[in-house]
Amino acid sequence: MNKNDSIFCVNRGALLLGGLALAIAAALVIPQTARASAFQLKEDSAQSMGRSYAGRGAAPGDASVVANNPAAMAWFKHSYLKIDATAISFNARFHGGATDALGRPISGGDGGNAGGVIPVPAFMYLRPINDQWVVGFGVSAPFGFKTQYDPDWVGRYNAIKSDLKSVDATFSVSYKVTEQLALGASLIAQRTSVDLTNAVDFGAILSNPTTFNLAPAFLPQSADGYARVKGNNWKWGWQLGVSWKPTDVDTFGILYHAKIHHVIHGQATFSVPSQVQGVFTQANLPLFQNTAGIANYSTPAYLNLSYWRKMSDRLSLGVEADWTQWSSFKTLTVNFANPYQPPSSEIYNWRNSYYIAVGGDYKLSNQLTLSAGLALDNTPTYDLTRTPRVPDATRHWLSFGLTYKPLSNFQMSLGYAHLFVNNANVNIASATQDRLTGYYKNSADLLAFSSTYRF
Repeated sequence: MNKNDSIFCVNRGALLLGGLALAIAAALVIPQTARASAFQLKEDSAQSMGRSYAGRGAAPGDASVVANNPAAMAWFKHSYLKIDATAISFNARFHGGATDALGRPISGGDGGNAGGVIPVPAFMYLRPINDQWVVGFGVSAPFGFKTQYDPDWVGRYNAIKSDLKSVDATFSVSYKVTEQLALGASLIAQRTSVDLTNAVDFGAILSNPTTFNLAPAFLPQSADGYARVKGNNWKWGWQLGVSWKPTDVDTFGILYHAKIHHVIHGQATFSVPSQVQGVFTQANLPLFQNTAGIANYSTPAYLNLSYWRKMSDRLSLGVEADWTQWSSFKTLTVNFANPYQPPSSEIYNWRNSYYIAVGGDYKLSNQLTLSAGLALDNTPTYDLTRTPRVPDATRHWLSFGLTYKPLSNFQMSLGYAHLFVNNANVNIASATQDRLTGYYKNSADLLAFSSTYRF
């Protein structure tokens, strides 16, 4: 290889690496199994899950309002401690195939069940200070997702493992303006962490005629490597709430949660086959070396509207209408510490999503209450940009629950929900033009338990 060829390879290789680095570093902030639109989570109350979260920001006696509408804390006369745990069993199975840059079928299986069982804990505490002020503290997970495929599946160049967690520590305060109106606010410390992997088709890179052109020594699928990205960030956020009781039997709740902007700091590590590393060394190209990466990403803003009505001494009904501003997720730009990996951008243009739920409680006795609910949860993703990391689709909820109160100051709640998920079509290419085409058959079951102590 002469000097001119070496310079040509440096320039073209850097450009190609930019595209591939995007595919790998996109994993830095592209998340993964959630039970609201995309990777948003609602699971912080077994009591509310039993009615598909209908009226969760307005229903009485649920301390999860610390995170779901701080204004509603004003109606609590006593201190409450609530501990909640949800198990999310998510099934995601791919049906289809993949082709490499030469149009040949990619070897491997369907990846198996990319889902699994994920625990989601939550903790809430609130305490009245006087007749007007109430303070609260909560820990919950508002965003999260996890998928993991077999390492040799046909979509390995797009994704193998994807694991994202956002954990909120919420500090809330409410003020009772009148006996009918209360205001609330929360300060939120949010930590987001990611751990993502995928295979790298080095054979496609080295056989590309516009870069190395080392075919037939290398062909697509002939030299697989491995990439892993881990990153995290802490950031402050806020939310505001209103709770209004126009009558003794009606309660309205409004919550606005602002988006939280993160600068995710991560580390990209690569496993490169020895024969590929030899080519890079000969060409004096410092490619696919472990390097730091930074990406700007925001968890979206959302608006929740809740309504609760006490129909009788036994029956109460609720409605929930939520809107999430996923349209703020338009592009992803990643910057790398390695100068041979230039900044890269990718367009997503997700759409705003909504969630609508109806449900209610029926009090069988002073000790036992039954719940049920239905919900529609639409997805912000669409076919052109949907990835195997987030094989999301619109869902329909069917849920049931019960609350048992053995003591006047202690109760336990159990909630169950089944999610009927539409098929999720996928037609996406990796940076090395390995294309995955097919669809996902998804479903989910949620089981939650909580205990609440009043003191």
